[in-house]
Amino acid sequence: MEPDLIQDSLKKENFEDSDFGPNFKRLEVNDNVRELQTVLRDKTTNRSDFVFYADRLIRLIVEEGLNQLPYRECEITTPTGNRYDGLVYEKGNCCVSIMRSGEAMEQGLRDCCRSIRIGKILIHSDEDTHDAKVVYSKLPPDIANRKVLLMYPIMSTGNTVIKALNVLKQSKVQEKNIILLNLFITPQAAKAIISKFPDLTILTSEVHPVAPNHFGQKYFGTS
Repeated sequence: MEPDLIQDSLKKENFEDSDFGPNFKRLEVNDNVRELQTVLRDKTTNRSDFVFYADRLIRLIVEEGLNQLPYRECEITTPTGNRYDGLVYEKGNCCVSIMRSGEAMEQGLRDCCRSIRIGKILIHSDEDTHDAKVVYSKLPPDIANRKVLLMYPIMSTGNTVIKALNVLKQSKVQEKNIILLNLFITPQAAKAIISKFPDLTILTSEVHPVAPNHFGQKYFGTS
C-alpha cells in the first residue's frame, strides 16, 4: 500500500466489526491487550520479549476461539458427592496451522487442549506478486466431519489464507465449521476472505491497515 493511502487509512483506524459481516469477531481490546499489540509492533522489542508477549496474545485468541466451539450440558458428581450441572466440549474438533508462522500458535492451543489433532498446510507466497501456491498439506482423514480451528497470525492480503481455505473445502469441510484464529489482519485481507467465504468465522485481535509482517521472522529468530 502506498504511504499516502496508508496515512488516509490510519485516520480511519477504528473499523467496526459490522463492516466485515456477522461472522467477524474481534477480541475485546482492554489496556492489557493493547499493550501486547504495542510490544509486538515496536521495532525495539528484543526477540525474547517478542516471543513472550506473542505467546500471551496467542493464548487469549486461542481461549476465545475455543469459546466459539460447540458445548453440551452435562451433570457430574463432585468429590464430596454433590451433583453439578456443567458443560463439556462436543467431540469432533481439530486444528490446522498454516506453516510456518501458524505453527507459532500451536503451543498456545496445546496448553488448552492437550489431545487435539493438528493438521498442516504449507503455502509459498511470492514476495513480489503475493501469488500463493499450495506446497504441502496433511489433514486428519475425517476432517470433513470436524470443527476446524485454522491458525495464521498475520494477514496482509488474505491470499495465503484463501488458498488454505480452498484446501479445506476440497476436503469437504463446510465453511460454517471453520474458525480462523488470527492476531493481526488488514481491512483488505478481511474483506477479501469474507467475500469468498461468507460463512467462515474470523477471530482476531486487531484490524489495522498495516500488519506486522515481521512476526514470523522475529518469533522464530530467522532473517
